[in-house]
Amino acid sequence: MRLLPGAEPYAHHGSSTGVLLCHGFTGTPHSLRPWAEHLAARGLTVSLPLLPGHGTRWQDMRHTGWEDWYATVERELRELGRRCETVFVCGLSMGGALALRLAARHGAAVTGVAVVNPGVTFPSRAGFLLPVLRHLVPSAKGIISDIAKEGVTESGYGRVPLHAAHSLRALQRLVRAELPRVTQPLLLMRSAEDHVIAPGDAALVRDRVSSTDLTELLLPSSFHVATLDHDAERIFQETDAFITRLAPARDKEDSP
Repeated sequence: MRLLPGAEPYAHHGSSTGVLLCHGFTGTPHSLRPWAEHLAARGLTVSLPLLPGHGTRWQDMRHTGWEDWYATVERELRELGRRCETVFVCGLSMGGALALRLAARHGAAVTGVAVVNPGVTFPSRAGFLLPVLRHLVPSAKGIISDIAKEGVTESGYGRVPLHAAHSLRALQRLVRAELPRVTQPLLLMRSAEDHVIAPGDAALVRDRVSSTDLTELLLPSSFHVATLDHDAERIFQETDAFITRLAPARDKEDSP
């Protein structure tokens, strides 16, 4: 099956500090590619996988669920752990939820977490209807390209498969329950205006994690896909500074 433009996974072999980036629901690596390339240019080892069912056509996503998406990022985390001494996890939207679950479940194997607009709740009305509606209606209007920057679009699906949305809701419920197990340093970045996730999702993450080293940053000029929006450069620079602060000194010396 032919991939959508920009949907290709990305990997870079660099220093002994690794970074795993997780893209969002119905999106592709395209939304995080500039973030990944920035970190690679700093000399880090980077992995940005394509999640199962994504990057082709929305019908393919109907046959996948959160277990498949999580298994992919967990496998990449283990692979980075074999090759690197220090590993960070990053994510956008659902990718942020996946990153937080990795941190909750893998403890010391994850040195730090950086998330942008993490999606950890589902709209209550839509969620109430999903268990039945998904058997009657195959898809709903898409949620990609919530970007303030003129002329910029996100590669992804124009439709949301409701079977997959039902699975996303289950994932979010699991992640919320596991947030207290997140103890790693956390860089939490949120947009001032977001038309995809609930306004309180970032606050919910902030209030429930057990991280004592927590930095929350407001992205004033971006919508949901902030990694392709006006505040993208700030996201990249803040993540770089976050990793540099926490990575071992030998890795800092390896950086360009």
